[in-house]
Amino acid sequence: MHTKILMTSSSVFMGLLGIAALFFPGEILQALNQNETIISSLLVQMAGTLLFAFAMLNWMSRLNVIGGIYNRPVAIGNFTHFMVGAIFLIKTVAAGLNYTSVFILCAVYIVFALWFGKIIFTHPVTENDK
Repeated sequence: MHTKILMTSSSVFMGLLGIAALFFPGEILQALNQNETIISSLLVQMAGTLLFAFAMLNWMSRLNVIGGIYNRPVAIGNFTHFMVGAIFLIKTVAAGLNYTSVFILCAVYIVFALWFGKIIFTHPVTENDK
Protein backbone atom coordinates (compact mmCIF):
# COMPACT_ATOMS: atom_id res chain seq x y z
CA MET A 1 0.00 0.00 0.00
CA HIS A 2 1.38 3.36 -0.95
CA THR A 3 1.23 5.83 1.91
CA LYS A 4 2.31 9.06 0.21
CA ILE A 5 -1.31 10.11 -0.38
CA LEU A 6 -2.29 9.25 3.20
CA MET A 7 0.63 11.08 4.77
CA THR A 8 0.23 14.13 2.52
CA SER A 9 -3.52 14.40 3.02
CA SER A 10 -3.33 13.92 6.78
CA SER A 11 -0.53 16.48 6.94
CA VAL A 12 -2.52 19.08 5.04
CA PHE A 13 -5.67 18.34 7.06
CA MET A 14 -3.96 18.62 10.44
CA GLY A 15 -1.88 21.58 9.29
CA LEU A 16 -4.99 23.55 8.32
CA LEU A 17 -6.74 22.67 11.58
CA GLY A 18 -3.61 23.57 13.55
CA ILE A 19 -3.13 26.93 11.84
CA ALA A 20 -6.81 27.77 12.35
CA ALA A 21 -6.57 26.92 16.06
CA LEU A 22 -3.33 28.88 16.47
CA PHE A 23 -4.52 32.07 14.83
CA PHE A 24 -8.30 32.02 15.37
CA PRO A 25 -9.01 30.52 18.81
CA GLY A 26 -11.66 33.15 19.63
CA GLU A 27 -13.55 32.52 16.41
CA ILE A 28 -13.45 28.76 16.97
CA LEU A 29 -14.77 29.13 20.51
CA GLN A 30 -17.47 31.53 19.30
CA ALA A 31 -18.53 29.10 16.56
CA LEU A 32 -18.93 26.41 19.23
CA ASN A 33 -20.94 28.78 21.47
CA GLN A 34 -18.25 28.76 24.15
CA ASN A 35 -17.12 31.72 26.23
CA GLU A 36 -13.67 32.94 25.33
CA THR A 37 -11.46 33.06 28.39
CA ILE A 38 -7.71 33.15 28.64
CA ILE A 39 -7.66 29.47 29.58
CA SER A 40 -10.03 28.30 26.83
CA SER A 41 -8.14 30.32 24.24
CA LEU A 42 -4.85 28.90 25.47
CA LEU A 43 -6.19 25.34 25.30
CA VAL A 44 -7.37 25.83 21.70
CA GLN A 45 -3.98 27.26 20.75
CA MET A 46 -2.11 24.40 22.46
CA ALA A 47 -4.27 21.91 20.57
CA GLY A 48 -3.39 23.82 17.41
CA THR A 49 0.29 23.52 18.26
CA LEU A 50 -0.04 19.76 18.61
CA LEU A 51 -1.93 19.44 15.33
CA PHE A 52 0.62 21.56 13.49
CA ALA A 53 3.51 19.52 14.95
CA PHE A 54 1.83 16.28 13.86
CA ALA A 55 1.29 17.79 10.41
CA MET A 56 5.01 18.55 10.17
CA LEU A 57 5.87 14.99 11.26
CA ASN A 58 3.59 13.55 8.58
CA TRP A 59 4.91 15.91 5.93
CA MET A 60 8.50 14.95 6.68
CA SER A 61 7.57 11.22 6.67
CA ARG A 62 5.46 11.23 3.53
CA LEU A 63 8.17 9.75 1.28
CA ASN A 64 9.24 7.00 3.72
CA VAL A 65 7.97 3.43 3.74
CA ILE A 66 5.26 3.17 6.40
CA GLY A 67 3.41 0.04 7.41
CA GLY A 68 4.05 -3.22 9.20
CA ILE A 69 7.29 -2.68 11.13
CA TYR A 70 8.46 0.29 9.06
CA ASN A 71 8.04 3.68 10.76
CA ARG A 72 5.67 2.03 13.22
CA PRO A 73 5.84 4.88 15.79
CA VAL A 74 4.61 7.36 13.16
CA ALA A 75 1.77 5.04 12.12
CA ILE A 76 0.78 4.23 15.73
CA GLY A 77 0.84 7.91 16.74
CA ASN A 78 -1.40 8.88 13.84
CA PHE A 79 -3.72 5.92 14.39
CA THR A 80 -4.06 6.76 18.08
CA HIS A 81 -4.73 10.43 17.38
CA PHE A 82 -7.41 9.77 14.78
CA MET A 83 -9.03 6.82 16.58
CA VAL A 84 -9.33 8.56 19.96
CA GLY A 85 -10.39 11.78 18.22
CA ALA A 86 -13.07 9.88 16.29
CA ILE A 87 -14.36 8.28 19.49
CA PHE A 88 -14.65 11.65 21.23
CA LEU A 89 -16.32 13.23 18.20
CA ILE A 90 -18.82 10.36 18.00
CA LYS A 91 -19.56 10.84 21.72
CA THR A 92 -20.03 14.56 21.13
CA VAL A 93 -22.44 14.00 18.25
CA ALA A 94 -24.33 11.40 20.29
CA ALA A 95 -24.62 13.91 23.16
CA GLY A 96 -26.48 16.29 20.86
CA LEU A 97 -23.94 18.72 19.39
CA ASN A 98 -25.53 18.90 15.96
CA TYR A 99 -23.22 21.14 13.96
CA THR A 100 -22.46 20.25 10.35
CA SER A 101 -18.79 21.03 10.92
CA VAL A 102 -18.64 18.50 13.78
CA PHE A 103 -20.25 15.81 11.58
CA ILE A 104 -17.73 16.49 8.82
CA LEU A 105 -14.81 16.48 11.27
CA CYS A 106 -16.08 13.21 12.74
CA ALA A 107 -16.33 11.59 9.28
CA VAL A 108 -12.82 12.71 8.33
CA TYR A 109 -11.40 11.42 11.61
CA ILE A 110 -13.09 8.04 11.11
CA VAL A 111 -11.68 7.73 7.58
CA PHE A 112 -8.14 8.58 8.71
CA ALA A 113 -8.42 6.21 11.72
CA LEU A 114 -9.45 3.32 9.48
CA TRP A 115 -6.78 4.16 6.92
CA PHE A 116 -3.97 4.32 9.50
CA GLY A 117 -5.34 1.15 11.13
CA LYS A 118 -5.01 -0.64 7.81
CA ILE A 119 -1.45 0.67 7.42
CA ILE A 120 -0.45 -0.66 10.84
CA PHE A 121 -1.66 -4.20 10.22
CA THR A 122 -0.60 -4.72 6.59
CA HIS A 123 2.75 -5.16 4.91
CA PRO A 124 3.80 -2.05 2.96
CA VAL A 125 4.05 -2.11 -0.82
CA THR A 126 7.26 -0.61 -2.11
CA GLU A 127 8.30 0.36 -5.63
CA ASN A 128 10.17 -2.98 -5.91
CA ASP A 129 6.98 -4.97 -5.17
CA LYS A 130 5.16 -3.76 -8.30
